[in-house]
Amino acid sequence: MPFPSFDSRHPLTLPDGSEHLGAVFLKPAIDHPRFIVGEYSYAFDFDPPDDWAGRLAPYLFPFSEETLTIGRFCQIANGVRFITASANHRYDGFTSYPFAIFDEPGAGPERPSMPRVFPDTAVGNDVWLGDGATVMPGARLGNGVIVGARSVVTGAIPDYAIVAGNPARVVRMRFPDEIIAKLNAIAWWDWPIDRIMDNEASICGTDLAALEAI
Repeated sequence: MPFPSFDSRHPLTLPDGSEHLGAVFLKPAIDHPRFIVGEYSYAFDFDPPDDWAGRLAPYLFPFSEETLTIGRFCQIANGVRFITASANHRYDGFTSYPFAIFDEPGAGPERPSMPRVFPDTAVGNDVWLGDGATVMPGARLGNGVIVGARSVVTGAIPDYAIVAGNPARVVRMRFPDEIIAKLNAIAWWDWPIDRIMDNEASICGTDLAALEAI
């Protein structure tokens, strides 16, 4: 049976033959100028929304200065949220109150109560975000990262790290550095889907030599 096309909005079929509405490939489900997502990355929600961009990244607006980028073959569990930089308040002064957001549009010059920097948030390829995880503004998750349930992720997370907690800390690395370097060089997530499916056992296994031979 062929793997579902990356442009299938609901790629999961239930035993009765109906589509699982709570599981989506995000690329066809996201239509947002600041939200960039790779092929075959999916999200799951027990209360599936009409607006997946709004559910996953509620503070990312079409007029936001920052972007949210998610790579290919990522797995996003129920309740995951991306808190992007447009949610930030300025907090280097005596108050964090955002007076300027209550101005009418085009009311005048930029007000001092607003932040000046809006960092992008980026998630690599083949990243698994566990149930209820939160990714904070400017976080950068490498390839192959696993994020524990309810974790709050900040900063840069190295490739193939397992992180958990609030704030999330590296629990352990999934593989030694030399294997991580080879996996990044192989970059199986960039292969055509037919090639991936033909070699599923090697990709899901631990025989690096077999994967390199492909």
